[in-house]
Amino acid sequence: MNRGHGSGLARRFLAAELLVVAVSLLAAVAVAVVAGPPIFQAHLLMAGSSEGSAELIHAMRAYREANLIVWAVALGTALVCASLVSAWCSRRIRRSLDRLGAAALDMAAGHYDTRVPPLGAGAEVDAVAGAFNTMATRLEHTEDTRRQMLSDLAHELRTPVSVLTVYVDALTDGVISWDDEAGELMSGQLRRLGRLIEDISDVSRAQEGHLVLDRTELAVNELLAEAAETHHEAYTAKGVTLQVDPGNTGTVTVDRHRLGQVLGHLLTNALRHTPPGGTVTLRATAPRPGRLAVTVVDTGEGIAPEHLPQIFERFYRGDTARDRDQGGAGIGLAIARALVEAHGGTMVAASTGPGHGAAFTVDLPRQPRPVEDTAGRIATRHPDTLRGHAP
Repeated sequence: MNRGHGSGLARRFLAAELLVVAVSLLAAVAVAVVAGPPIFQAHLLMAGSSEGSAELIHAMRAYREANLIVWAVALGTALVCASLVSAWCSRRIRRSLDRLGAAALDMAAGHYDTRVPPLGAGAEVDAVAGAFNTMATRLEHTEDTRRQMLSDLAHELRTPVSVLTVYVDALTDGVISWDDEAGELMSGQLRRLGRLIEDISDVSRAQEGHLVLDRTELAVNELLAEAAETHHEAYTAKGVTLQVDPGNTGTVTVDRHRLGQVLGHLLTNALRHTPPGGTVTLRATAPRPGRLAVTVVDTGEGIAPEHLPQIFERFYRGDTARDRDQGGAGIGLAIARALVEAHGGTMVAASTGPGHGAAFTVDLPRQPRPVEDTAGRIATRHPDTLRGHAP
């Protein structure tokens, strides 16, 4: 903040204080002029002074002159005090605002580690500084996440792009000829790129609140059976048992497609980390009224305690090489959690450590809370209003 702004702040403080001084003095003058002389004269008469006497005239004149001196001294004192107080207050606040302004300029220049210490200019200014620091922390985290995401995304794209480049060059140079094997390999890499792009789009839209959920009331046992049937072949091929326990959990109002994505990511993740001969259980319970909990429990590799807080982050892997070899992009759990949160629910992971399996629990409201359909928020609409529109 420049000095011109600071001077303007001081002038406004001084003007406000002078207004208060002026009103107070005017009130005092009015009382002294209107009510003071009659009261003073009445007391002199009661004390024995006669009406029109020289003693009474001189006393009244002395009263008026004393009032003028008092008003002049009071006005001068008030002006000096108002100037000093306004200068002190404006300087104190200006220093605080200058520091906030400098910090904001640093933030605008990309220095997201900028923080403002307590300014000592009052609770209100300190509250602004605290809000600024909170914003700075979030922006710093967002920037770190963006950089990490771009780095991981570049790494994910490198493998399929490199494979496609090598095969295209080999086909162009006549080193290899087009056959079913080459076609399948290139199609597989293209599908991998397509899945990655679609996954990134899904998680970004969900986390930014740009999804429109087509909610309908569905039987829980139907949702679980559909998810299990979709993954039955993959589980059978690997030799992992998939058990389904819907319990007596009734119905839930959700987006069938999006919740199917959530269960699909959880079952795929469980299969990836469960060895042949293991078991994965898909279970539904009613933990409390109005809520539904769906849990996927596996007897697989488990999760180390230090990895639990990060497993829902985009592109995070506890064992990067292993997951990449098995086809995981490290984004499935991030998508699942984002979709659950879009439904107003939560997702948590639990594991007692490596070798002891893991459990992922989705906690959902049975009925959606009404949410205003505006930009930046998750919209919930009646299915009839969505006909002809992709969810």
